[in-house]
Amino acid sequence: MARLSLAACAVAFHLCLLASSPASARWLSDEAAPAVSAAGRGGVRTRSAYHFQPAKNWQNDPNGPMYHNGLYHFFYQYNPDGVTWGNGNLSWGHSVSLDLVNWFALDTALEPSRSFDANGCWSGSATILPDGSPVMLYTGIDARGDQVQNVAYPKNASDPLLVEWVKPEYNPVIPVPADIKRDDFRDPSTAWLGADGQWRIAVAARVHDVGGATLIYRSKDFLRWERNADPLYLAHAAGMVECPDLFPVSEPGVEVGLSASGAGARHVLKMSVMDTVQDYYVVGRYDDTADTFVPEDDGDCRSWRRLDYGHVYASKSFFDPSKNRRVLWGWANESDSLADDLVRGWSGVQTVPRKIWLDEDGKQLRQWPIEEIETLRNKRVNLLIPEVNAGGVNEIIGIVGAQADVEVMFQIPALEHADVLEPNWLLNPQSLCGEKGASVPGSVGPFGLLVMASGDMQEHTAVFFRVFRQNDKYKVLMCTDLSKSSTRDGVYKPPYGAFVDMDIEAQGGSISLRTLVDHSVVESFGGGGRTCITARVYPDHVVNGNSHLYVFNNGTGAVKVSSLDAWEMATATVNVLPDGLIAASSVSGAQAY
Repeated sequence: MARLSLAACAVAFHLCLLASSPASARWLSDEAAPAVSAAGRGGVRTRSAYHFQPAKNWQNDPNGPMYHNGLYHFFYQYNPDGVTWGNGNLSWGHSVSLDLVNWFALDTALEPSRSFDANGCWSGSATILPDGSPVMLYTGIDARGDQVQNVAYPKNASDPLLVEWVKPEYNPVIPVPADIKRDDFRDPSTAWLGADGQWRIAVAARVHDVGGATLIYRSKDFLRWERNADPLYLAHAAGMVECPDLFPVSEPGVEVGLSASGAGARHVLKMSVMDTVQDYYVVGRYDDTADTFVPEDDGDCRSWRRLDYGHVYASKSFFDPSKNRRVLWGWANESDSLADDLVRGWSGVQTVPRKIWLDEDGKQLRQWPIEEIETLRNKRVNLLIPEVNAGGVNEIIGIVGAQADVEVMFQIPALEHADVLEPNWLLNPQSLCGEKGASVPGSVGPFGLLVMASGDMQEHTAVFFRVFRQNDKYKVLMCTDLSKSSTRDGVYKPPYGAFVDMDIEAQGGSISLRTLVDHSVVESFGGGGRTCITARVYPDHVVNGNSHLYVFNNGTGAVKVSSLDAWEMATATVNVLPDGLIAASSVSGAQAY
């Protein structure tokens, strides 16, 4: 029989007290406000069951995820006053978890309270110091409107919940430099130690007469910071880039994460680009003497690979020492209307935490939902069909379609029949997915899943593959087609798509698809996590009916189904208790000293 460690028992005891004590529960609104259920706010249609979101109000960027003293902490950009981005009141929401799946909310960790963050506590990161204590670096919008970098420490580092944070009066530790526009300097990264014993951080900026840049600052004490003469990376044409993330990776195909650089370790640099609202990454070499990074792929950062080819931005990773893995978070904002946000009472979700590692090819990251998500798998069904014929649609019966995890392995009997790939199609796979949606027949594909489907099929979201021939090779296109996802007006319904970088012929014509369906979130992983697409969907039929799941093939040739397993997913505890209260500490806020 497994035994919990003393630390884990202590953390679990704290969480039990947090969840059960009336003194520890509060509303995220006026103290005198009456109880309002999610259904009463109109949010029951689209509120997720196992994706992270606060009980109410606005959230955006993930900030400072970390594992500390047996507990996962997740901080995030949060407006405590409403469902919009806010007006100078952005704070750091804070929740804790034992498993990255079930979350308990605490009071905000950082709120605008001093001259150096009077107009908002914006994004930042957590760093675990050698003594095991955490420190936060974050962007404050000061009283003048400048973006400055600040530091915060836990008042009591031995508190498992890390409830109280202090912001020293000597902030800001990095004021806005003279060659940078006052509102283009933000998002300090997790710090790392160089061979010289100094800490480094990356900060996003737009430098006068240069363009977008990721700057490096060095410090021995988190108080005095010196800017490196050369930037880590310049993105001349991309304009302002945000939320930089630089981390080492193990050898290709090794799924173990790294917390620090080893001799000769390759690195991944990820940047969020404002003008496309997308996250891009590249594998390369980091020189910790010169503090520069050389990508292994040429071209502008907007030509790099994307972490997600759908609706994700401002992602952030952290090293999880409890399981020696690197875990990625990402923000997926709403894509209907502000009026819908106001009715729901909340806006924005996070993707499920994903384990990430370097693929065997050494060029791309693989991503997969953390294994703890599988603890929510409940009722399981198998679809025992050897193949799906041309034009075939087979329903997956026996589980709740709006809250599911589906894994399927397809096998193509005759790749040689694939349509020829036109060269210009390589330039814009998203446009190609729009031109050749799920309703457009092809030789090999489209085949895949129809999720969040109404009984009459007037509403459905298609996640599918097509295979093309290119000379003597094959290219696999993965798409999420939202054109039929909702009959409602005012909903953003684009096509999403990318080519899956794999040799399907070497795999015997087989390709896998895993799709997590969680009401308004459809998160898909193609080719073992080589290509990921997250979408937000708002079907109207869920108000009065159930959603259905199907496997389909709209190609002219049959597609074999080697395996298909689907699970109904249980509802996680995500910041909301059964009675509608949100768990929170009775002690509030960050203080200054």
